[in-house]
Amino acid sequence: MKKIGLYIHIPFCKSKCPYCDFFSIKMNDEEMNRYVDKVIERFDKYCNDNIVLDTVYFGGGTPSTLGTERIAKILNAINNKFTVDENAEITMEMNPTSKELIDFTVLKECGLNRLSIGMQSAVENEMKLLGRTHSQEDVINTVNLAKKSGIDNISLDLIIGVPTQTKESLKYSVDFCKSLNVKHISAYILKIEEGTKFYTIKDSLNMPSDDEQAEIYMYVSEYLESIGYNQYEISNYSLEGFESKHNTKYWRCEEYIGIGPSAHSFYNGERFYYNRSFEEFYNDKTNFDCIGGTEEEFIMLNLRLKRGLIFKEYEEKYNKKFPEEIIKKAKILEKAGLVNVDKEKVSLNRKGYLVSNAIICELI
Repeated sequence: MKKIGLYIHIPFCKSKCPYCDFFSIKMNDEEMNRYVDKVIERFDKYCNDNIVLDTVYFGGGTPSTLGTERIAKILNAINNKFTVDENAEITMEMNPTSKELIDFTVLKECGLNRLSIGMQSAVENEMKLLGRTHSQEDVINTVNLAKKSGIDNISLDLIIGVPTQTKESLKYSVDFCKSLNVKHISAYILKIEEGTKFYTIKDSLNMPSDDEQAEIYMYVSEYLESIGYNQYEISNYSLEGFESKHNTKYWRCEEYIGIGPSAHSFYNGERFYYNRSFEEFYNDKTNFDCIGGTEEEFIMLNLRLKRGLIFKEYEEKYNKKFPEEIIKKAKILEKAGLVNVDKEKVSLNRKGYLVSNAIICELI
């Protein structure tokens, strides 16, 4: 049986964060009930295929706003309709302010075994700027409640390159994460996306320059590694063996199914997605992406990983030799101190991560 990941988009939040570009609306009990039923209905498209789920990921939005009963209903439907690998990684994103809606013990019994918590910062003025309403105590309580239930594979998100953020304040946030003994930390550079509240006030935000963001990125990457969190992707760090299995599927061009408005799938060699529309999702209207599974995509996504682009994997997947022209270009970039090249692979180094889009465009 083919191993597949399952992504479920939960497009509900208590409120919209000013930097967030993901599809979401405010919590609504009636809409949430209908939505859960439609998600479960969509499982029927795939559950009779010869597949086994080895990762499940609830993303958002804020999945925890659904509450225990609705999430358990989805998890039970997954267990009833699909073959789920006994070692499957099953992750739910959540915010510390919605911990009161969640009974971790119940969800653990339904299969949940990993949490990704949107902390973003442990510094009060940074949290306020980012529109976060939780406290440090909320984060501590959420982590402790999860661990008490037996869920100890926990990731905390940080946002870096925030106005007013310094190396000292970022170190404080990282040390706070470390003090909670979490397995995984993500550190995302703040981007101002069109359609967000931050975009409308971008001229008054006093954002750090590109050089300042690069400096803080280099700092946090080096500091995280110095305290035991190994960088395995541009923005992701973990203790040994606790890399996100689901997200790694994306970067390694492995197959997954996406359910929900704005969710993307890569399944049976095709990429398809739902628009950011409840109506289109409810009517199961999907759109096909012509670039799914291409060699360029394989190169682009694998270069996000620290392990890099393995020539043998490319050759086995596409049944042809890895292009010498790309290796020649990579060796030129190696002299510039941006990539590493050996007989088995090409990989970006930390300086290369900062200009990864430009490097990828140069190579392909």
